[in-house]
Amino acid sequence: MRLTNVTHLRLPFGRLWGYDVTASALGRRLSVSFDQRLHVGRGDRPGSWMALSIRLPMPVAREVLADAWLAVIARHGTLRTAFVPGPDGDPELYEIDIGPGAWAEHEIAAGQAVNDALRVVLDSYCSPYRRPSHRLCVLETAAGLTVVIAADHSHVDMWSLLVLARDLLSMLTKAKDGQPLEAGRAPAFVEHTQALIELLDVGGVPDHVRHRWADIINDSGGVMPRFPLPLGAPEPQPERVEVRDVFDLDDGAAFAAQARDDGVSTLALAVVAMTAVTRELAGTPLRAVFPVHSRFDHNWHDSVGWFITNSVLESAVAEPRAAAAAVKEAVQLGSWPLADVLAPWGGMPVAPGMFAISWLDLRRLPVRIDAAGLRAHTVSATIKTDGVMLWFILDESGLHLRCRYPDTVEARRNVGTWLDLLVARLQSNARSSVRGLLRVSGRTFRVERARRDDVAAIAALLSDDEFGPIRETAELERYEAAYDVVVRNESNYLGVVLNGADRIVATMQLTVIPGLTRGGSTRLQIEGLRVAAAERSRGLGTAMLEWAHDYGRAHGAQLAQVTTDEVRERARAFYRKHGYETGQVGLKRRL
Repeated sequence: MRLTNVTHLRLPFGRLWGYDVTASALGRRLSVSFDQRLHVGRGDRPGSWMALSIRLPMPVAREVLADAWLAVIARHGTLRTAFVPGPDGDPELYEIDIGPGAWAEHEIAAGQAVNDALRVVLDSYCSPYRRPSHRLCVLETAAGLTVVIAADHSHVDMWSLLVLARDLLSMLTKAKDGQPLEAGRAPAFVEHTQALIELLDVGGVPDHVRHRWADIINDSGGVMPRFPLPLGAPEPQPERVEVRDVFDLDDGAAFAAQARDDGVSTLALAVVAMTAVTRELAGTPLRAVFPVHSRFDHNWHDSVGWFITNSVLESAVAEPRAAAAAVKEAVQLGSWPLADVLAPWGGMPVAPGMFAISWLDLRRLPVRIDAAGLRAHTVSATIKTDGVMLWFILDESGLHLRCRYPDTVEARRNVGTWLDLLVARLQSNARSSVRGLLRVSGRTFRVERARRDDVAAIAALLSDDEFGPIRETAELERYEAAYDVVVRNESNYLGVVLNGADRIVATMQLTVIPGLTRGGSTRLQIEGLRVAAAERSRGLGTAMLEWAHDYGRAHGAQLAQVTTDEVRERARAFYRKHGYETGQVGLKRRL
């Protein structure tokens, strides 16, 4: 799942449409959550929304899309509510009925970027007091339809957007199959809000929770935690948004393997890195606002709403177990109603420079969409800000982060430096992970992705066998050119194995090959597995093969295959020993 900002969202040119539903008069008054009151109480303003864009895999008539969206609205109660300012200025929430409407085309002016036209629409239609404050948009292009689902943040979180996209796609599938566009109603968010209110009536917040919140707020100067380095003038500034791909799938798996070996979560190990960076640059513990989801009961997993509450994270020691304890404490501190917890400060004591860290592992969510196939992007609005907000997203493609901070000279330097050091530390931790270790007969080797400087050593290993002098060339430039081609294709992994003295003693190339045969099975192709003469027949090749199989499984492969010459009796015996069968005949020819 790609994280982006509407300013950076790349959309093809086409016709931009929005669906105008009809809304009834206000109905029954409903309970308002603490976070909703805080958010909506700031009034109508641009940039209070969040959105998800997907590329539809099929052509769909706008009328069908509208019917599907109305069915989604009927399923989710929060989409049938609206805020209005109360007599005392506090927001009040009411039920409304939503009915069919009509499509309206939004003009894209001459010279205007498509994403800028979309921003104008969402700023207008998805503000807190709009009735309703959500909008379905579709961009019709020659390449197909891009759908944007957007809503004011008071009604959705990122999990909710995934639910809405999944349900919309489900309704479109039903429409295609001629089935009724019906689905059971999911529990409404207002029921969750009411349950928290009733929780306070039963017993209230324990004293130790109140005291710990007070400790962290007092240590932060009487306000919510702030970024530990200067950000410039303490008033809202135009934002700067950075989006970084921290890990690909392989480095993400390596980082997760190290976390498992340390007995902690991936999040905890990331907190170790953030703690170390904060200590190094600012000389203070890591303190941050820490959003946690409140969908603890599976009853809420298919619901739409702002199921997020804020906690506080304090990590003083850059060590896995200590970081894990800090994360556990933050989750516990965030499991109580904030209105009561923060009453001594008259609500959330926000100050310029507030620092927040959000972590979402999409692989663990019970709701899924084909993010890659749908080219899904979560889209944030463009705002002015005086604080630092960091979002981490972990999915099947790796770890990604998006950071928003004031676009000042000081913030560029200090937040930029903090991010640079953090990403470098995380990537270094992935490279040194236990996942790359091979333990063979009391010795330790390490598998690493080959660098261009390793090409000469790889070529020497490829040449050092019975066919090497015939097949391999002495022109290093050809190998370097081939290396460039190999690493540009993300399906390839060119690996080297280093011994305890950091000398390359083996190599292999792994290629993941998706296909339709064998029921759509993905294959792992293993090529060029070579072990230096001094290390042969000692178990290193076996360890490499087992590592390659784990690599294939992590990439979704159900089958591993190798090719070797018929005259290589030892190689064929080696692979047969490890379960490879010669059930098929491979044929080659020169081109």
